Amino acid sequence: MYKVVITDSGFDSPDVERSILEPLGCRLIPAQCEIPSELISLVTDADYVMTGLAPIDAHVIAAMNKARIIARYGIGVDNIDLEAASKKDIPVCNVPDYCIDEVADHTMALILGLTRQIACNWDHIRLGEWKLAAPVKEMRALRNMTVGLVAFGRIGREVAARLRSFKCRILVFDPIVDAAVLEQAGCLPVGLGGLLAASDLVSLHCPSTLKARGMINRDTLAQMKEGAFFVNASRGALVNTEDLIAALKDGRIAGAALDVTDPGPIPKDSPLLAMSNVIISPHAASVSVKAMLNLRLSSASAVACAIRGEKLPNVALFCNTLPRCPRLASLPWKPVTLPCASNSPASGI
Repeated sequence: MYKVVITDSGFDSPDVERSILEPLGCRLIPAQCEIPSELISLVTDADYVMTGLAPIDAHVIAAMNKARIIARYGIGVDNIDLEAASKKDIPVCNVPDYCIDEVADHTMALILGLTRQIACNWDHIRLGEWKLAAPVKEMRALRNMTVGLVAFGRIGREVAARLRSFKCRILVFDPIVDAAVLEQAGCLPVGLGGLLAASDLVSLHCPSTLKARGMINRDTLAQMKEGAFFVNASRGALVNTEDLIAALKDGRIAGAALDVTDPGPIPKDSPLLAMSNVIISPHAASVSVKAMLNLRLSSASAVACAIRGEKLPNVALFCNTLPRCPRLASLPWKPVTLPCASNSPASGI
């Protein structure tokens, strides 16, 4: 039997994955492990590895003696050492389209939560105060605002489509997307500095590449329009948390809405938790019943394709040395260039 290790998924039972893989002769080993030393022993003799947020670093990959594929439960692959996987001829598959509408909707909820001060007014009411909790200047209408989107991938495009209904001005920074495409979508292409300086609200929609990590920091926050709002439903590592806290404290940033934090989960003593101008959700933007089912079906189907020798869907990593690997050379894969491999910090997903 094939051994399929699920390092971590967050789901109570691997029943969905089992329904697809057991008929193909697989034995599933579900775990909830995110400790590298424990991951090493877990994956050593695995034929296939499915993973969520566990750190699949070079040491963990080096311990994979039999693995034929790493299937990632999610869009981003920043928790997987792609270079190490490449050296071992282990392709990595992700699921790039399972939650586009959910994240776009959640982003809009965060945006409206800030502009209409939903959370702080509700907190005020629960304390028995039936009056406006926020200053009038922080109660804003999107029609009168300029919104800046950093990256214009699948999610960024859907957010822009939703924003158009609110009749706001939309700026986009994404150097790998043609300006004509942005203009056709009703957006104005600009550089990152221009976006930060002109936007009343900045929303991130890029993956956590090495170049993009920490892109929102003291310097870029200083470039933002004073009193602007900040939204991040992408990756926590894109933001220097201490610098964001400082900008919120001194009033340069009027408020922030975050679905992701760095670190995450957010520490219980984080100053962000005591700020009335901050909204935080627990990395929940991708969640819906349909999205979670699609995620599990797609991840398990990638493993099934590898077992049957079929072309893999959504190959986030294609190894150029694959033809020299007898174990995998017969599989009809083709290279797939993903934005996450770009040197641009704004390559969208």
